[in-house]
Amino acid sequence: MAMVGLFWIAEGDVYVGAKPSGLAPGVRLTPEGVTGLGHRQTGLWLWDDVRALTVEGVPVKSLKRHVGMVVDLALTVGLGGGDEAPSMTVRLETAEGGERELTAYAAAAAGYSQREYDLSQALLTRLTEGAATLLTTLSAMAAWGRAHEGGTPRREAREHLLTTWLEA
Repeated sequence: MAMVGLFWIAEGDVYVGAKPSGLAPGVRLTPEGVTGLGHRQTGLWLWDDVRALTVEGVPVKSLKRHVGMVVDLALTVGLGGGDEAPSMTVRLETAEGGERELTAYAAAAAGYSQREYDLSQALLTRLTEGAATLLTTLSAMAAWGRAHEGGTPRREAREHLLTTWLEA
């Protein structure tokens, strides 16, 4: 299992955000479509019906965010608060003009780099450009996941992978 940009890749499975467990919300990308997972958001939206796919509320690394995390950590530990991961909204637009919002937890506790965020958004757009592009891109991501052993690659390697998948 590894995080690459906004994606969590576990063997051949590709998720937006962290891979969910139990009733936790999540979003899985399959060759068939976008699958909502977890309590009150289950469903499958076929790629033929998906016109746009974006992620909002993504925690992007910044000095302000870093200082805020330190303060939050001090308050959480001092006051005995919870440690729930930040969530993101996966926005899905359909061919009929409908819109659906799904929730996924962020996999990067400290946030994503701006470049990883930008490359990930471009990759999500690429997935909606047609069947050939979609299958080539998802296949490349899944193949990397099946072949990769170990944890999450370093930032430079993640950015290189995202760029490679954009060009697939």
